[in-house]
Amino acid sequence: MGNHNGAVQSAPLLSYEEAVDWINGLIPFGIRPGLARIQALLERLGNPQRRLKFIHVAGTNGKGSTCAYLTKVLLQSGYDVGTFTSPYITKFTNRFQFNGEDISEETLLKLANRLHPLVQEIAETELGSPTMFEVSTALAILYYAVDSIPDVVVWETGLGGRMDVTNVVHPVISVITNIGMDHTDILGETVVEIASEKAGIIKPGVPVVSTVTQPEAIKVLKDTAERNRSTLYLAGEQFSYERTGGDEEGQTFHFSGPFRHLDIGISMQGEHQCANAACAIMSLEVLRHYMAFVIEDEHIQEGFHDTKWAGRLEQVSSSPRIIVDGAHNPEGAESLANSLPNIYKYQNLNLMMGMLANKHHETYLKHILPIVDTLILTEPDFRRKMDAKALGDIVEQIKEKHAKHTLQIIIEPDWKNALELLKSRTEAEDLGVVSGTLYLIADVRSNLLGLSDSEKGW
Repeated sequence: MGNHNGAVQSAPLLSYEEAVDWINGLIPFGIRPGLARIQALLERLGNPQRRLKFIHVAGTNGKGSTCAYLTKVLLQSGYDVGTFTSPYITKFTNRFQFNGEDISEETLLKLANRLHPLVQEIAETELGSPTMFEVSTALAILYYAVDSIPDVVVWETGLGGRMDVTNVVHPVISVITNIGMDHTDILGETVVEIASEKAGIIKPGVPVVSTVTQPEAIKVLKDTAERNRSTLYLAGEQFSYERTGGDEEGQTFHFSGPFRHLDIGISMQGEHQCANAACAIMSLEVLRHYMAFVIEDEHIQEGFHDTKWAGRLEQVSSSPRIIVDGAHNPEGAESLANSLPNIYKYQNLNLMMGMLANKHHETYLKHILPIVDTLILTEPDFRRKMDAKALGDIVEQIKEKHAKHTLQIIIEPDWKNALELLKSRTEAEDLGVVSGTLYLIADVRSNLLGLSDSEKGW
């Protein structure tokens, strides 16, 4: 091999676009359980994750919002904060944030080039190629441990818990927001199985904060915490929260914890956001009480009030009034169906939705159909999309029992045409809602807000 080849190999990726294409190109390797590949990758880098403090957040819904609250309050308190999340809603760099800003394209390219030869090396062993999510996780660890060096990293799991790639770190707190029926094709079918997966992020001696509600899931958490000699802070036992009011601007709730009581105002809508916020407060209280973090009351109030989260009950157009919400599983649908009539005044509710092909959509529809007047079924611009007509067939089967007899159903596979239909049918006194997979929400949101660089995805 001449020198020339060596040089080419050491910097194979010449631009940000090439780096993202390379990482996304690892998708065919899929989501393969096991931590062996990520461990091999990190060992070759000298285990940089050991130098960082992580708050590890798992759960079916509410992970993103909980991470957003934690990030905002810690930033408000003067800490440097890394935030690693998935899936992103506009651009690949959104996943790797430092102090609320995306990683720069230059830094991402530099780190991808550091990983590239190691990934190829591991691909040639019996472990096989690291996956897209493994490489993204290693890139995040490098970014935080070597480049930006935050005081704390808010670290969201990808799919599960126990076998999730993000579980390669040893956190200072483990957070489990809730348990629901999501990704059951990968994580198992029952609440107990899913809870056991999520409880996999509980580590020896690391405190656990959770707002899980099902008795059988609580039992799994308690048993796992006890086995690991970890202190468990559970909503309804060690701390509690009660919603005290709300309107179109936001809501308030009262938090009672082991160390003190607080009244908090949040801008995010939906009763489930009180649970997410309470989960975040309890986690901050543990940091404050046991890890010498200085977090003042005023910073807690400001941080919670200022937290916004794209695509979660977010109004993106005022005439017509259109809300986007990434509810893509039964729990999300139930919460959406409870929240809409409570928050907004409207005559007709027009819902446009599109889904991926791998989920329990029937239960989703049973929750949401009772409040819908016009249903527009469409398809996200994504390879695993669910056929709009197939979705229509499910609606036909269940509408007798679960929908208004006046329900109008429109099937329009092209999401841009579907959005035009939604706009034209939503009168001044009506409410338009776009819901379903985040792949659809990302595109609709970019379209309505005039954003150009929606790269949506994992």
